[in-house]
Amino acid sequence: MAISASFSKPHWNYFIALENDLEKVARYIEFAESNFNVYSIELAHLLFASASEIDAVAKLLCKQFDPNAPRTNICEYRATLLKALPNLPSEEVFVPRFGLTIKPWLNWGNGKSPVWWRAYNHVKHKRDTHFSEATLKNALESLGALLVLSYYYYAYKLSPDQKSPLDSMQTTNELQPASTLLRLSDDHYYGQVLTGEQKW
Repeated sequence: MAISASFSKPHWNYFIALENDLEKVARYIEFAESNFNVYSIELAHLLFASASEIDAVAKLLCKQFDPNAPRTNICEYRATLLKALPNLPSEEVFVPRFGLTIKPWLNWGNGKSPVWWRAYNHVKHKRDTHFSEATLKNALESLGALLVLSYYYYAYKLSPDQKSPLDSMQTTNELQPASTLLRLSDDHYYGQVLTGEQKW
């Protein structure tokens, strides 16, 4: 029996692979505010991989919302995505296992690039002087940002007309395997999901 490629979700699969890598980090670094400034090669890897994937998914979303809009940098993504998704800066991502809540796109509400995006560029281009920005906090926030964008990408990609998004619960139900470390708010899922309380 042939496997249909129409059910492949490569961006979701990549997010899940990165999330699995992040879960392994938790065996060595406690995900707590006191460790947010810990930095390492593995955290740099996660920051690079997630930010690079965000770049790819953001381009696809921008094309979905406005095929003629410029999409060469994060400032152009912000203009297009906030027009279509005005609540993006307030989107929360939870790390229930560690009682954490993050808002990875919060700075877009102030017209600025996210701190984790600036860190990605600093570590990428000036690693000799900015390697210490490859922190646990920046890795967590960049993976959280990727979760949010991946969710929106597939909400539209999987909808019948691709013009209006699928219902939030239908969308997450289609995104299998489900994320286990990072979660959206409870109203995105069938059944009860325990979310975190600690915010930064």
